Amino acid sequence: MLSLYRLLTDLAAWPLRVMLRVRAWQGKEEPLRLAERRGITASSRPQGKLVWCHAASVGEAIALLPVASHLLKNPSMNVLITTGTVTSARVLAERLPDRTIHQFAPWDRNAWVTRFLDLWQPDLALRMESELWPNTLLALRRRGIPSAIVNGRLSEETARGWLRFPATARRVMACLDLVLAQSDEYAARFQALGSKRIEVAGNIKLAAEPLPVDSKSEANLLQMIGSRPVWLAASTHPGEEDIAFASHKHLSDKTPNILTVIAPRHPDRGAEIADSAAEQGLSVARRSTDEPIDHSTSIYVADTLGELGTLFSIAPIVFMGKSLVVRGGQNPIEPCHFDCAILFGPHMENFQDITERMIREGMALQINTGKALAETVARLVANVNERQQLSDAANRITVSADDSLAQTCNAISRMLVKPMQKPQQA
Repeated sequence: MLSLYRLLTDLAAWPLRVMLRVRAWQGKEEPLRLAERRGITASSRPQGKLVWCHAASVGEAIALLPVASHLLKNPSMNVLITTGTVTSARVLAERLPDRTIHQFAPWDRNAWVTRFLDLWQPDLALRMESELWPNTLLALRRRGIPSAIVNGRLSEETARGWLRFPATARRVMACLDLVLAQSDEYAARFQALGSKRIEVAGNIKLAAEPLPVDSKSEANLLQMIGSRPVWLAASTHPGEEDIAFASHKHLSDKTPNILTVIAPRHPDRGAEIADSAAEQGLSVARRSTDEPIDHSTSIYVADTLGELGTLFSIAPIVFMGKSLVVRGGQNPIEPCHFDCAILFGPHMENFQDITERMIREGMALQINTGKALAETVARLVANVNERQQLSDAANRITVSADDSLAQTCNAISRMLVKPMQKPQQA
């Protein structure tokens, strides 16, 4: 299977180029940076050591920033962070520390990965959570570049997929020098696939810095909202906005001046969401077009980038999307830094251990249907004490963050000082 995968990706140069163009047309790639997906860039490698950190998207990239800060305590160290989404690139552009470079990750084709590694020549490769791309890992092994999975996580479904091809799984996992797993459960899944060296370090997403808040925008939003009760549906995906509309209608029966704020995961869907709200007879305003909130506004579509922290700061009740209609969930830790009562749906597979803890310790409420969402938000709007208990409990979740981050950073430091492994046949 591995040989077939490598052959197919080698033959797929032009189809992949076409796919990149289509994705750029859809807004899923930066048109002026498409070459980075093929390992081509105008940037040059800085002098000194360089650690390559790869994260799939925004949440994983932000969680890497404390690790990058630790690495950069060494004045001769540089950090290259690659991601796979337009949103992550735009968010990181405002948050990268000095001596840190962002690039889009090369797609997992031998020629493109080889070109990328020829240019950047990393001393160490760190890959967040479950970024197990075979050609990339095999290329790192051939060059003798140590590699590790940081904040390792494998869903049950992903693990089952790998186990269908056990020989391939063992060969890919053998490329990893270390797996730093989030939990014992995830560690067991990596071990079942053939990983040899595994440590349970905890979840470094707990140590991520709070999302930034723009105090001027916060004040402006609060002024427009005034004394109206407000709740936020954050990082929503298609289908969840319709649930938010239905919830708003239910809420407005009891609280006529309620304001529903919707922050879609992909802001380019803002016009589509606003049109859908208007079709359902709801008064709507869009943030990206500077439409104000007034007394008649029912739905406020916050279709901008980098403002989620500001939105958390003004919303006492937050529903985290990708959890009612779409599976996987969005990072429930982000609103824990704010004074929010947190809700999410049943499909939080990407944050299973965190959500189980949050439910168990009264840090969040899990709702299973759109009707339950509307009823729970209505109850929390009316019950200030319950809201405060939830938000106070959620604030405590980051207490264990320092230990997870310290263990992760110590393990990475050990990898940097140990002798470089010899290149091996891959």
